[in-house]
Amino acid sequence: MLDNIIKFSIQNKLIIGILTLGLVIWGSWSATKLPIDALPDITNNQVQIITTCPSLACQEVEQLVTFPIEQSLANIPNIEETRSISRFGLSVITVVFKDNVDIYFARQLINEKLKEATEKIPKDVGIPELAPVSTGLGEVSQYIIHPKKESVGKYNAKDLRTMQDWIVARQLNGTPGIAEVNSFGGELKQYEVAVNPNRLKAMDVSIPDIFKALESNNQNTGGAYIDKKPNAYFIRGIGLVTSIEDINNIAVKTRGNVPVFIKDIADVGFGYATRYGALTFNGKVDAVGGVVMMLKGENSNEVVKRIKAKIPIIQHSLPDDILIEPYLDRTELVSRAIGTVEKNLIEGALIVIFVLVLFLGNLRAGLIVASAIPLAMLFALGLMNLFGVSANLMSLGAIDFGLIVDGAVIVVEATLHHLGLRKTVGKLTQQEMDEEVFVSASKIRNSAAFGEIIILIVYVPILTLIGIEGKMFGPMAQTVGFAILGALILSLTYIPMMSALLLSKNLQNKHNFSEKMMNFFQSVYQPLLEKAIGIKYWLVGMTLSIFAIAVFVFSRMGGEFIPTLVEGDFAFHCILPQGSSLSQSIETSMHASRIIKQFDEVKMVVGKTGSAEVPTDPMPPEASDMMIILKPQEEWKVDKSYEELANEIYEKLQVIPGIFFEKNQPIQMRFNELMTGIRQDVAVKIFGENLDTLLQYSNEVSKVVQSVKGTTAPQVERISGLPQINIEYNRVRMANYGLTIKEVNDIVSTAFAGKSTGVVYENERKFDLVVRLDSAYRNNIEDVSNLVIPTNSGTQIPLSQIANINKKLGPAQISREAGKRRIVIGFNVKDRDVQSVVEEIQTKLNAQVSLPSGYYFTYGGTFENLQKASSRLMIAVPVSLLLIFILLFFTFNSIKHASLIFTAIPMSAIGGVFALLLRGMPFSISAGIGFIALFGVAVLNGIVLIGTFNQLEKEGWTDILQRVIEGTKIRLRPVLMTAAVASFGFLPMALSNSAGAEVQKPLATVVIGGLVSATFLTLFVLPLLYIIFNSTIHLKFPPKLKPKILSIIIVLLLIGTNANTQTRSITNVEEAIQIAIQNNQSIKAQDFNIEATESLRNSAYELPKLDFNMQLGQFNSIKFDNAFQLSQTIPFPTIFGAKKALINAEIKAAQNQKELNIYELKNQVRTLYYQIAYLQHNQEKLDGLDSLYAAFVNIAKLRYKTGDTKKIEVSTAETKRGEVNLIARQNEVYLQSAYTRLQALLNIPDSLIIRTGNAYTPLQVQILIDSSRIADHPMLQSLYQRMIVAEQTKKVEKAQGLPDFKIGYNNQSLIGYQTLDGVDTYFDGSKRFSVVNIGLAIPITYGVTKAKLKSLDFQKQSLKAQAEQQTILLNAQLQSAITQYRQDILQYEYYRTQALPNADEIVKSAQLGYRTGDISYIEYLYAIQTATDVQLNYLKSIQQINQTIVNINSLINK
Repeated sequence: MLDNIIKFSIQNKLIIGILTLGLVIWGSWSATKLPIDALPDITNNQVQIITTCPSLACQEVEQLVTFPIEQSLANIPNIEETRSISRFGLSVITVVFKDNVDIYFARQLINEKLKEATEKIPKDVGIPELAPVSTGLGEVSQYIIHPKKESVGKYNAKDLRTMQDWIVARQLNGTPGIAEVNSFGGELKQYEVAVNPNRLKAMDVSIPDIFKALESNNQNTGGAYIDKKPNAYFIRGIGLVTSIEDINNIAVKTRGNVPVFIKDIADVGFGYATRYGALTFNGKVDAVGGVVMMLKGENSNEVVKRIKAKIPIIQHSLPDDILIEPYLDRTELVSRAIGTVEKNLIEGALIVIFVLVLFLGNLRAGLIVASAIPLAMLFALGLMNLFGVSANLMSLGAIDFGLIVDGAVIVVEATLHHLGLRKTVGKLTQQEMDEEVFVSASKIRNSAAFGEIIILIVYVPILTLIGIEGKMFGPMAQTVGFAILGALILSLTYIPMMSALLLSKNLQNKHNFSEKMMNFFQSVYQPLLEKAIGIKYWLVGMTLSIFAIAVFVFSRMGGEFIPTLVEGDFAFHCILPQGSSLSQSIETSMHASRIIKQFDEVKMVVGKTGSAEVPTDPMPPEASDMMIILKPQEEWKVDKSYEELANEIYEKLQVIPGIFFEKNQPIQMRFNELMTGIRQDVAVKIFGENLDTLLQYSNEVSKVVQSVKGTTAPQVERISGLPQINIEYNRVRMANYGLTIKEVNDIVSTAFAGKSTGVVYENERKFDLVVRLDSAYRNNIEDVSNLVIPTNSGTQIPLSQIANINKKLGPAQISREAGKRRIVIGFNVKDRDVQSVVEEIQTKLNAQVSLPSGYYFTYGGTFENLQKASSRLMIAVPVSLLLIFILLFFTFNSIKHASLIFTAIPMSAIGGVFALLLRGMPFSISAGIGFIALFGVAVLNGIVLIGTFNQLEKEGWTDILQRVIEGTKIRLRPVLMTAAVASFGFLPMALSNSAGAEVQKPLATVVIGGLVSATFLTLFVLPLLYIIFNSTIHLKFPPKLKPKILSIIIVLLLIGTNANTQTRSITNVEEAIQIAIQNNQSIKAQDFNIEATESLRNSAYELPKLDFNMQLGQFNSIKFDNAFQLSQTIPFPTIFGAKKALINAEIKAAQNQKELNIYELKNQVRTLYYQIAYLQHNQEKLDGLDSLYAAFVNIAKLRYKTGDTKKIEVSTAETKRGEVNLIARQNEVYLQSAYTRLQALLNIPDSLIIRTGNAYTPLQVQILIDSSRIADHPMLQSLYQRMIVAEQTKKVEKAQGLPDFKIGYNNQSLIGYQTLDGVDTYFDGSKRFSVVNIGLAIPITYGVTKAKLKSLDFQKQSLKAQAEQQTILLNAQLQSAITQYRQDILQYEYYRTQALPNADEIVKSAQLGYRTGDISYIEYLYAIQTATDVQLNYLKSIQQINQTIVNINSLINK
């Protein structure tokens, strides 16, 4: 078939030309219609439910709003994750659906369930609403509204917010593609009735009176119409208030026929709603802005263009001195990213064309091959538009024109080679040329076609990826697939046609530059190949060794999800201390903005504090996002990187005390939060019930995270510390006054939060009419106490008479995930990869933090995404490899040849791994996709080479060595050319530093590095393997040597292969303790510490250094004399004995510390061992209960079918069975967690299994417990030994305070005449004079020694006091544990002797009665539940005894 296609193309050049022109037109038209973005929208399929309830604290928000909604949503199908935040006055629930669920269908399902949930939420608390239909990357444009410089102060925050809501947002809302315009900052205008409590009391009016009066006097009505021929007169009653004067003149009540008006008891004016968020601009003004949310699935580039087109129109609707200024625009990032892609593609295309012309040595041939590049690209653009794939960094970023032209290169090079073999010289006719092209193209057609198809096939598994990585890399695989498919079609049609038409028909045997270059390469390559054939076994063995090393390096290489894209702007997250007010946050934000604005590189700074009007990003008032908009990098005056600028800004911001700052980028921060619920790269999540316990353990985790290198300062989720004024009602006093809590709550809520009584219309605009206390009377706790409450008797009393009012710190936020409370410790990763950081943290947490039962860790953020993506790639990569092998087999119909070419894959992986290592890049999903692409390219040259060998064999080349040498000679050019164009095509991508290059670099690096090693394989290792596989001759190696080499190869292969881990069985706790003591690193560290201390024994007899001095010169006379002196200081002898005793005491202290570590280790191992034993037996019991409930379900279904019962019985049975399944799964989580922690303590690589036997019985304790053994407790022994060390240190200090002895010897020359017995005698240098010195060094500052001795005495007394106190505590704990043990035994005996036998009887009787219909399903359910509780509590009683005995044994150090 392929031959027919090629022949048709050559013979029908005009048709192929017309089709090519059609392709150009179609591709060009598609390019203009293609949606453009920076990255694919990879956010998950989620719906947010927002409930605003301004009067509720977070505990009530969780209980009354969040929990009922979560329960209602629990049974919606295809939900992947549910998480929520409950905060003061706000509940935000995020429901994540599977990607295949239509978002509108998902919203419909949630809407239906919200109707049920609304019935469970108390009236007037809040109404759940769905957030806009947008995505995590839907914030396509953000802008601010501010006055010009000359008009600053003319407009207040209410005026600006009104313009935003009623002019800007309204006009933007009609724009196609916009889901929502979210207002941010300013003051939401209200008509405020500010009540004066003193006037209230004086006029005997209550707040409910005011509320009722305003509600009753603000409405219009109609009275149908009067038919008065010829007209009909419609009746309209106009009673709506339209001004402040109307409100003032509303009567509240009448006193003695005199009306009391609103103006008599309150000041009416313009107020504003309680603010939960604010916006600042350049640190100078409290501004107003908007965030434009794009509708899910829209083209961001087009939407932003429409917004930009509307902004000037809207600007005309605003006052002349008000400006709309966009500050964050997605199109800037899009243009930079697409600019990077265009630059890389153009540079890559030019490089490929140059390499083609260089290797082919024929300009026409080079241009023919190069012309396939734009045509294949146009074909890809056409299919992208057809399948809805947007043009972005990922979809276009992996296109390598070198890959695209591979098929064309093979065809054109084969044609040139075939023409070069013709012996005749002269001009060919067109018919002869057509025949030559057909013959050459048909010979190589399989290699060309299957090579392209293999590259195409390896991208198919990428299309199977789901989730984030599927959305990120799926478009890339589609685009590359489209381009290669186009290239394949072109190589079979367009390229043969153009070759026949345009290649020179004049055959001349001229040697051009290309031929000379190839001759040079041949002269170097052929001798090397011949030498390699001589040592082929060693060379293959070395290659396998390098592969094994590469596997080892790869296993130690860290990992990250996707390299961070540099967006060109910064987002600094600023967090104030818990409970900070909004005004304080605004002030701090403006201060920080002014500091940031000092940097010349900064264009503007916009601070977003708290939440927007639609709180899709629910930040508390003490948190701010500082959006730092930068100038283009080419305008920066100082040459620095984005990271350096970010660090400089971060350092400058540290001058603001007590504020936590965190660096990030706008899109990345929003993406992280919406995808995983956190803003940081990695999060450690602790799940549990009690908020205080969660906070306690989160602080411990935070300390562990801080100790890990490569982590930024961890941010613990702030769930407590919110200052609250609590009103605790006295029900008795309220009853005396005839008051209800609802009535008082309504008054408190209205007085301080404000309550709307209706609206006031200003033409189209409407504003709430709100009643609340005057701002002067709602400032402190006294105002709350003095709030007047009307009673049934008509009197008014202060709130303090019926309630206790006090200040307390309460929960600030309650976060939930999958229906459970949790706390998050988030942090970013710096200068390290994510995977290694998290693995180190996991190890440390398992060893250092022991969570109570029911609490457990999980890990989130990009690490969670990396794990999911890696697990999917573990499936996708083997599938792609299998597909390659199958295609190779079909190509050659030989498993041997397919296996030969398949070796290109591990060899290419070698280069990819070492290329990442050399560039310091961790393994990322981008690099993983690079490996998949590389595997397809790597086999292409192997196909060409093996195909040539087979072709030569068919042509009669029987000598295998000659066949290999000739085949490599023929195919050296295409092999080098294919590798060169593919690798050089990726070169601009690998070296680029422009926007978006971070994502492309790992992919390009892997391909380039892999092609280098793959080319070496093709040119050397593959021919050698071909000879080994096909040769039957004996070569130079002795027969005995070959098995050794093969053995070495097998061993190296085994090194490179991951062996399956074994499971280690442990049958008793003592065995586990022995393993832990042998393997635990902290115990080994203590052994080294003991050895280090013992090594110091000889240092007790250390003497000071011998002092040796020498003098040379004229120190006695003009003669040149010399002298030397020796001196030695000897300490008082008692110091040696004191030092020896101190070292011995320190050795004993180190041994005691080791014993203390062993003691703690034994306790931890015992606790975990018995916990695992309990959980295993508990699991068995739960499995049995599942069977019991399964039988219940079956019987219920049978009875329902026969009509004996109703459907509710089946539903109840299935629900109860589901509850047991949930308990069983939770038990499995606890069991796995306990195994993980025990394995960390034992420090063994194998997986563990604890075998406790079938019987589960409690431990036994001695009847008489010797409390005197507490004295042997390692903690006390350690304290006592430290006292001894202090005493010995004191003796050393005393000895050092005694005198030191000094002894010295001097020897010198005195050249010259000396008088000896009255005669002057000449002394030369050989005659010496000697002196012996003896001295004593007495300390004159004995006060220093005395002070040291006194300090050591105090230390000793302190240690003694600690030991005594610890003894008291241990005794008390022992007595408490013994009492607890007795109670535990009584409980156990009750369950064993009474409750458990009864439970068995209950089950049997209930089953019999239910089957026969003697009891109802409710009675049966109650009986089963009772028996279930007894059986599970029996196991708990055994675990409780075991835990108590572990405590007792630890106290008496048994």
